[in-house]
Amino acid sequence: MDTVTEPEPLFDLEPAAAGGPDFADLARLPFGELMAPDWADALAGVEAELRSVLTFLAAEKAAGQQVLPSASNVLRAFRQPLNGVRVLIVGQDPYPTPGHAVGLAFSVDAGTRPIPRSLANIYKELAADLSLPPRVHGDLGAWADQGVLLLNRVLSVREGAAGSHRGKGWETITTAAVTAVVGRRTAEGTTAPLVAVLWGKDAESVRPLLGSTPVVASAHPSPLSASRGFFGSRPFSRANALLTEQGGWPVDWELPAVPPRSLG
Repeated sequence: MDTVTEPEPLFDLEPAAAGGPDFADLARLPFGELMAPDWADALAGVEAELRSVLTFLAAEKAAGQQVLPSASNVLRAFRQPLNGVRVLIVGQDPYPTPGHAVGLAFSVDAGTRPIPRSLANIYKELAADLSLPPRVHGDLGAWADQGVLLLNRVLSVREGAAGSHRGKGWETITTAAVTAVVGRRTAEGTTAPLVAVLWGKDAESVRPLLGSTPVVASAHPSPLSASRGFFGSRPFSRANALLTEQGGWPVDWELPAVPPRSLG
């Protein structure tokens, strides 16, 4: 991953702090303060759509609905610089259980117990693929820090109602995000190492956007489908092999036993 230091986005709060920004605040902030600078440049074409979705979320909150994740984390996938993305993992929409959604696909807060079953299945495949120990926590931030973009197709959900924010505009924004990642791969006549990992039908919907990007695809890790092609798919070692073939560095998929922000 690139070592260039980028300015911290204003909403870089973990977990959401009392008195931090709400969705109405985000809808009014300058676009460059919502995400890493190169992401802001790449997504400038969908700024109006993003502000519209944030205004919708503010209205949901004003109507008494609980929106997940918090405003501090809803754009977390764009916190790390676009120019550092090496692996794209596409999810569906955030966990609808309170306290679970943290703005990264499949990840949960370090204190969440038990971890979601889809994530438990990811850990099982990680152990089978690379002999890495499963963790009791579900914080995948260490992957994001290495340039693994954990991107849900829809970035918010109403508490207890899976899929409730589909069709509200997020799909346009995440389509633009995937397009930006793929475009960066071939920018300026060079090819930046990139691998897309697609789990399930929703993730497969982005395949037409990927061009020549190498793809590792399988069934979704949910309990309903993991046994139909996710288990045994070896996505982690295959992604690393494809990165290496492109002249890139492999991802260290081993997660810390205790996430750094939980220490002390």
